[in-house]
Amino acid sequence: MRIDSDTVHLRAGGTSVVVQLDDHRLPRILHWGEDLGDLGEEALQLIALTAQPAVGDSAVTYPQPVPMLGQLHEGWLGRPGLVGDSAGRRWAPVFLTTGSELTGTAEAVTLTVEARDDAYALSLVLELEVLHASGLVRQRARLRNGSEEVFRVDGLELALPVPAEADELLDLTGRWSLERVPQRRAFDVGEWVRASRGGKPGLEHTLLLAAGRPGFGFRSGRVWATHLAWSGNQTLAAERTPANIRRLSAVEGLAAGEVELAEGDEYVTPWQYGSWGDGLDELAARFHRHLRSSDAHPAGPRPVLVNTWEAVYFDQDLDTLLRFAEEAAAIGAERFVVDDGWFVGRRDDTSSLGDWVVDPERWPTGLGPLADRVRELGMDFGLWFEPEMVNLDSRLAREHPEWIFDAGHGTGLPSRHQHVLDLGHPEAYAYVLDRMSDLIGELGIAYVKWDHNRYLLDAGHTRSGRPGLRAQTLAAYRLMDELHRRHPGLEIESCASGGGRIDLGVLERTQRVWPSDCNDPHERLEILRWTGLLVPPELQGTHLGAAESHTTHRTHPLSYRAEKAVWGHFGVELDLLTVDDETKRDVSGWIAFHKEHRALLHGGTSVHADLTETAARLEGVVAPARDEALFAFSITERPRTWPVGRVGLPGLDDARDYAVRAVFPVGGTPGGAQPPWLSDGVTLPGRVLRLVGLEMPSLDPDRSVLLHVRAV
Repeated sequence: MRIDSDTVHLRAGGTSVVVQLDDHRLPRILHWGEDLGDLGEEALQLIALTAQPAVGDSAVTYPQPVPMLGQLHEGWLGRPGLVGDSAGRRWAPVFLTTGSELTGTAEAVTLTVEARDDAYALSLVLELEVLHASGLVRQRARLRNGSEEVFRVDGLELALPVPAEADELLDLTGRWSLERVPQRRAFDVGEWVRASRGGKPGLEHTLLLAAGRPGFGFRSGRVWATHLAWSGNQTLAAERTPANIRRLSAVEGLAAGEVELAEGDEYVTPWQYGSWGDGLDELAARFHRHLRSSDAHPAGPRPVLVNTWEAVYFDQDLDTLLRFAEEAAAIGAERFVVDDGWFVGRRDDTSSLGDWVVDPERWPTGLGPLADRVRELGMDFGLWFEPEMVNLDSRLAREHPEWIFDAGHGTGLPSRHQHVLDLGHPEAYAYVLDRMSDLIGELGIAYVKWDHNRYLLDAGHTRSGRPGLRAQTLAAYRLMDELHRRHPGLEIESCASGGGRIDLGVLERTQRVWPSDCNDPHERLEILRWTGLLVPPELQGTHLGAAESHTTHRTHPLSYRAEKAVWGHFGVELDLLTVDDETKRDVSGWIAFHKEHRALLHGGTSVHADLTETAARLEGVVAPARDEALFAFSITERPRTWPVGRVGLPGLDDARDYAVRAVFPVGGTPGGAQPPWLSDGVTLPGRVLRLVGLEMPSLDPDRSVLLHVRAV
């Protein structure tokens, strides 16, 4: 419906957004967060009135509500909204609104605002949505050029405001096999900027940028966060001005000349998402509900898988993997995944990438007999690809060097002995699509592990040299979409040297992410915890690896490795042909435990206790009906205090009684001193379990105990 009021109220999923629309200015968000209830016109006008500051002698210095897209002509000197020009002209646009509309669907409440700059012949459409299923806010912009002059876009940046109480920032950093490391700082005047420039979000990517009350934790402290649903270059920024305006902004990173609009052309930004909550658990739960409501979310139980990589690496042949598959089925696996090494000439990572033909030397009868046997054993079949990459030592590179990115100085630095295939080249795209689709159809592949091991550096289209980073991301999206269209039910995992491509853009098309190449449970505990700010457990791959970690060389008992693996989409990377029978029995026991609790683990609400002892962790999953929960109490290093003491169980119903018992899926205990209640369990009200808590066992570092909680 068309909007007659100067102030509109969008409500959905427990979230309110109040937006001011007056004087033909672009929309300004006056409130974003907790639901304000059913407000009448008079209350909305008063909100708008009370949001206006005292105005001094300069429009530049007073703390006005800033539009979603900041503009110079309104006195905004912060991060610019639109950066672009026509050969040095048309660089300071003045957008005035020409109309607005409020619509509602089963998915969202949407405010659409149209604006124009007649002098520049530019038109702008802003879309702001509040999603019913989750209460997430999202916004994007559409810019159209109506002039014969080409308009070059260098950036189109939207922002969400946060209140003055948001005085502390949280973001994440990391590196290969140590992704998602949290870091905090004061929200001081100036800008805190996190940029990704490698053609994908990257291993150091922050996932989201959060601002909240100082000391906010998982269970308390109001907090707001933003995320960009884009799998390419991007920037997230927190900005505070001397006038105490605080904003969280997000923008796609564009290379020089990457978006040039001819007359009638349009540029659409990725969605900028916003979530809020009383603590990080509530904030994360909005993202989780959103993903669980998506058409891309997998239906049915997540199958336990066995992956060949850390077991055999490149040492593959039919006899070995047939025996491997039989052992996998025997321990209860439901999916068997052949990793890197199956295609022609592939003996290590220096050659053959891009030659997606089954190696006739290793597989004289092809992969068909293995895929058929896997299905006979009751499992589905998965295969590894790295569709966007190429080795220079490959038939593909020798026959089509023009398909490899080159900005004018050759193919550039290799990384892991590989370069990037330009999927913006129509013939390269068609080649990869046909090879993958043919194999998926021929072998009945149910699952593709999609890797991406090199950053896009000087990613220029060969011959023209023009940048191709944005086109590469869009082509990868199209490729995933087309494979899903051709092969209904296909699942795709987003793996990029581990957690290098995890975002809501790729998660619209994938059914699993690989948070890290590190299977060390000491590191995985933290990696999964912080990846969980965006991704629910059932979409995070979690594997039981060897006793000695292949990445850190730490050694852990099977009980700790398995316990940390059950909390996501469970998998196994042990060499099942060499481990002893006792190990296989124990692994089988953990798989059975995971299956028993899979519906809870993959459908419940993730919770984390805020503990003063930094060496201790208590986290778990609570069923939507709050009638069941599973928690893990872990010690990550030697605690400062011993014992840790009583710990509250979060997320339960205060008014119900719960039976709490320790569970040991394959027998035995974690060792150490155990409190008396642990042997027989205890029944207490949820309010007591939350506020008083339970004395926890005194554990050694990298040990844990599982607690199963059921309403009685």
